[in-house]
Formats: sequence, structure tokens, C-alpha cells
Amino acid sequence: METVKIKTEVNPKKIKLKISGAEAIIHCLLGEGVDLLYGYPGGAIMPVYDELYKFQDKLTHILTRHEQGATHAAQGYARVSGRVGVAMATSGPGATNLVTGLADAQIDSTPLVCITGQVTRHLLGSDAFQETDIIGISTPVTKWNYQITEAAEIPEIMAKAFYIAKSGRPGPVLIDITKNAQIDEFDFSYEKCTAVRSYNPVPKPNVQSIEAAAQLINNAKKPLIVWGQGIILGKAEEELKALIEKSGVPAAWTIMGASALDSEHPLNVGMVGMHGNYAPNVLTNECDVLIAIGMRFDDRVTGSLDTYAKQATVIHFEIDKAEINKNVRADVAVLGNSRDTLELLLPMIKENKHEAWHSKFKEMYKIEFDQVINKDIHPTKEGLTMGEVIEQINVESGQKAVIVTDVGQHQMIGCRYAKFKQSKSNITSGGLGTMGFALPAAIGAKMGAMEREVVAIIGDGGYQMTIQELGVIFQHKVPVKIVVLNNDHLGMVRQWQELFFDRRYASTVMVNPDFVKIAEGYSIEAKRVSTRKDLKVAIKEMIASKDAYFLEVKVEKEDNVFPMIPSGASVSEVRLK
Repeated sequence: METVKIKTEVNPKKIKLKISGAEAIIHCLLGEGVDLLYGYPGGAIMPVYDELYKFQDKLTHILTRHEQGATHAAQGYARVSGRVGVAMATSGPGATNLVTGLADAQIDSTPLVCITGQVTRHLLGSDAFQETDIIGISTPVTKWNYQITEAAEIPEIMAKAFYIAKSGRPGPVLIDITKNAQIDEFDFSYEKCTAVRSYNPVPKPNVQSIEAAAQLINNAKKPLIVWGQGIILGKAEEELKALIEKSGVPAAWTIMGASALDSEHPLNVGMVGMHGNYAPNVLTNECDVLIAIGMRFDDRVTGSLDTYAKQATVIHFEIDKAEINKNVRADVAVLGNSRDTLELLLPMIKENKHEAWHSKFKEMYKIEFDQVINKDIHPTKEGLTMGEVIEQINVESGQKAVIVTDVGQHQMIGCRYAKFKQSKSNITSGGLGTMGFALPAAIGAKMGAMEREVVAIIGDGGYQMTIQELGVIFQHKVPVKIVVLNNDHLGMVRQWQELFFDRRYASTVMVNPDFVKIAEGYSIEAKRVSTRKDLKVAIKEMIASKDAYFLEVKVEKEDNVFPMIPSGASVSEVRLK
């Protein structure tokens, strides 16, 4: 078995030599500082893989078990490391298998560069073996894509790909390279891209808009901040904290913004959205000034737009102009990178505390704690709850782990109850809601931060969508911790069937295999827990392990996630049971 070694050696020198297109691609990757990529070889990309073989001392390739796994692993790597994730595949089905990961990265603003092989130029459009129009297919789910048909195009296009992927609001880029372009030779030289004509990734902040925002915040009686992933992508965690502490404004987060502020900061009032905390959801419709920072007013955050924050003056800090007024009308729009705009805002903000306003959040939190939270994390009933599992992971990890969640009930429970002391600690599929995301994303996250504990929290449904990626853990000895919360159902769909479809559990009951035996088949230490008395010891053992570890926790089958805002309802119509 191969042990993963993340290399840091790069060659920033400008190279001039006559080489093939395939070798040029490798030099482009090295020129961008890439030392790790994920992929799956095939006929149309074989020339590049042949060159990869020659550069094993500089570039580590991780063979995933499915191309979708390569994109999710690259996402996890990018989200934790802050670097561009790279994935590679062949033409046809190899390329189309990347599409889900591309779509996920697009909606969650994750910087990826995906490279696909393509049939020889003269065969384009002939329905040749394993030919698909991946440019046409991927256009709606990429920030940019391009098909290279001549070797000489490679340096410029690759440089542009990395610049576009990581600049401004990040996103995925796909570069499709015909086989002739990989084989042909040309005079190679490489320079990083620093600008693209007509592309303005970071708008220049407008001081007048910031002054208007500051005046509204200073005069507000019941202001509320809602921040999203834009804080993390903009590296504005310290500026956010300074703003909150100086202004005294209570601050809530979207699931993509989680971990930007210490979970236990006294002004952190919790999560907004369909399964968010009671107080910030209800009080969104009572605040007089709503300050949205680096978030896009997703429908899972707003509920019914007809009733969302209609009483409030809305200030929207955003890097992407297309998000302004797309869902919620902004009274004041502040364009720019969040760190830049918050730095300009801070000197204009007056010291404040808003104690009476804060008391409402505390009162409502107590209601939620008594009716929901305490029962989730300190249950007295016989069956295990997902909440108590997350709470025990908090305890044993010291709230320092990177938590990677899949999609479903466990995702919402994980986002609600995981505690974070460090940014870039909550990795999840937010906008697309991709089941199967967590296992490969956790592998990538661990490789992006080998010094950090990485725990994947997965449901029994999503786990089986990418379970084959256990092979990557086995082959490369990736010390990821995997927790499957098994309720023998597609839990979130089952919850909706219970609440809105008169308990007609159509196609949501799962007959599962022996997950422990499967993990052991990949030489991963594994354990199953079904009683409370065994839970603490098992999690302690898992966190203490220096190797990969699989833990299956049998949880209650009909345990629901509350609070809950029914689809299409107002954020103030929160159900606590």
C-alpha cells in the first residue's frame, strides 16, 4: 500500500523547452504550485497520465474509485486548504461523471480545475468512441470552460483556468483537451495569469455605500447580522469578529458560513434556515436592520420570500454583483471582498451593546433548549440520538475537528450541534445537497490539512453512494474518521413523509449490509455501537486512533430534526415539534 505524502516542492521558474502537450499540462500544474490531484485514467487522457508517471517526485496523484469521488475529494481539499482543487478524467463517461461535483462546486463557490481528455480533433462531432460534448454539458455548472484543440493553447488556457477558479467568487473550471493536443509538441513557456480582459473578479468598494451602511447600523435598535461563506472565502474572520464585538450586533450564520466565528462566542446566536435555531429565524422578521455578509439569500435560509424580513432595512455585503437583488432587495448594497469592505466599515461603527435586543435571543434560546436541544444532546429515552453522537465528538475532539457532513438529517444535526473553534472546519454540500459528498470530501479535507482531525458524519443512505472510496483510504492510508449514523432509512425524506405524507414511507426503508465487515475488508478498524453505555468509549477510541477508523452508530429510526420551517413557510413559522 502507498502512504500519502503531500509534497510542497514547486518550480516557479519560467520554463522554455520543446515538449508535448501532455508534459506541458504537468508543467502548468507545477507552475501553479499544484502538488496533489485526484483522478481516474482512461484512453483519451492517457498521454497526460504517462507524463504524470515521470513526475511522481513532484506531483502526487490519488486514484479515486469513481470520477465523482475525484471532484468531491478535490472540493474537500480546496475548502480546508484554501487552494485550488484539481481533478482529472478521461472523455465520455469519465467526463460526465465529473458533472455532479462541478455543479456542487459551482453553487458552493469552491475553486476547482478539472481536466478532461477528449477524442482527437478531427473526430469531434463524429460520435466517436467515448466522445461527449462535455463543454456543452458543463457550461451551466462551471464558472468557465474551454476546449483545447492545439497544443500551443495549453499554457495560456491553463493559466487562465487557475486564475478564474480562485479569483473573486471562486468556482469550478473545466478544461477539455483533445488527444492530438496532448501528443503534439510545441515551444513551451509558462506565466501565471493575473488578469482577464472584461473580467472584474473583485469590485472596488464604494465608500458612499459603506458610509450609508454604517449610519444604518449605528442607528439601528434591533440589528441582526447573517453571515455566509463569503467571510471564509474572503479571509474576513477577524474583521467579522471585530465588527460584531464593536457594534454589539447579534450574529447568525448559514451552514456554509459555520466556523468563521467561534461557536461559543457570546454574540454568536446560531444558525438560520430550515433547521436553524429558533431565535435567529423568528427574529429575522423582527429586526429593523438586516446585515447580510457574504451570503446569497438561499431559499433554505429565507423560507417564503413574501414574508422574509419585510420590516427590515437590508444591507447586503457581497462580492458577486449578480447576487444583489436576486432574491431579496437590498436597500444598501456594498460590493467587494468581505475583508476589504469590513475593514473600511469598522472605523465608522460606534460602540454599542443592544442588551435588550440580546435578551430576546436568550429567552428564545431557552425555549429551544428546553423543548429541543436538551432532548437531542442529553436524551433520557432508550434509543441513541444523532445529537448526542455529535456532542460526544465535540467533547473528545476538543471542538477542534474538521467535521465533514453528507446530506440529510445527520447533516442538519451536525451543523446544529458541532462546535468549532477554528475556521474552515465545517465542510458540507450546501447548495446542491449532494448525497455521497462526505466520504471523498473528508479524504480530500484530510489531505489538505494532515495536521487536523477530520471526522466524516454520514447517513446510511449517502454513505453507500460513494462507499467505494474506502479504497482510497485503504491504498493511501488516509487517517480519516468515519461515523455512519444508521437509522435504516433515508432519514430526511422519511421525516417529510411522516410530517407531510401521512407516514407513507415510500422507498425510504433501507436494508443495509454489514458496514463493519465492509470497513474491515478495507483493513480499516471498525466498531458498531447501539447502546448509550458504549458510545463515549467508542468515540474516545476513534478520536485517539492515529489511523483510519470506522464507527457505525445505530440511532432511532423515527427521530426527527427540529426546529423545522416547512418548505415555503415563513421563517417565523418555526416548528419546535
